[in-house]
Amino acid sequence: MKITKLTTYIVPPRWCFLKIETDEGVVGWGEPVVEGRAHSVAAAVEELSDYLIGKDPRHIEDHWTVLYRGGFYRGGAIHMSALAGIDQALWDIKGKALGVSVSQLLGGPVRDSIRVYSWIGGDRPADTAAAAREAVARGFTAVKMNGTEELQFVDSYEKVEATLANVAAVREAVGPHIGIGVDFHGRVHKPMAKVLIKELDPYKLMFIEEPVLSENYEALKELAPLTSIPIALGERLYSRWDFKRILSEGYVDIIQP
Repeated sequence: MKITKLTTYIVPPRWCFLKIETDEGVVGWGEPVVEGRAHSVAAAVEELSDYLIGKDPRHIEDHWTVLYRGGFYRGGAIHMSALAGIDQALWDIKGKALGVSVSQLLGGPVRDSIRVYSWIGGDRPADTAAAAREAVARGFTAVKMNGTEELQFVDSYEKVEATLANVAAVREAVGPHIGIGVDFHGRVHKPMAKVLIKELDPYKLMFIEEPVLSENYEALKELAPLTSIPIALGERLYSRWDFKRILSEGYVDIIQP
């Protein structure tokens, strides 16, 4: 079996999909995209495709290694997202060729169900609380919400109080046993993150996401001891090597690759 063609499809408003075709008619699909950079990732896929044409699609690990290590510059959002979409499509081809699911190729499933949360929006506490109640009514046992707007390096306590009011409204709306995740989106610098995470402790949150940007991971050494709330991050890390420091230092409880 040989790879004959790679085609990317831009789907508004922000998606990109990849189809890899073979000479035996087996087709694989992947999603090589990073938010806001769909066209950039599609261009990266095109640059990588020259190497893949004519290759056996079943040699997945070999292709991944060459496409990652073969260039002088490696890693980052664009390169790794392009490579991820290619990787997905190659696994799709291999599973279809063998007549089994990719989960079986990777060792089989380890669970039959998984708990999920619903994202909730709202600019005011009453709106956010209403969105939380609606999610719980649909059967969700956990929700995630924005923590705060962008904060200055040292900002006013008024903005802290606005965050607390929003979280308090959600907690009151859903009761004590629904999980609440609060996402800071990396919008907060370390000085204000110190304030916020201590003030949020009484609300018994499920996790705080990106209390600081992942690139400022050294700040977690100061932040983690200030709270009993689990810390989550990882959506802006792009490889096992990016996660290596995060895992080795032990300040993050939930990773989000």
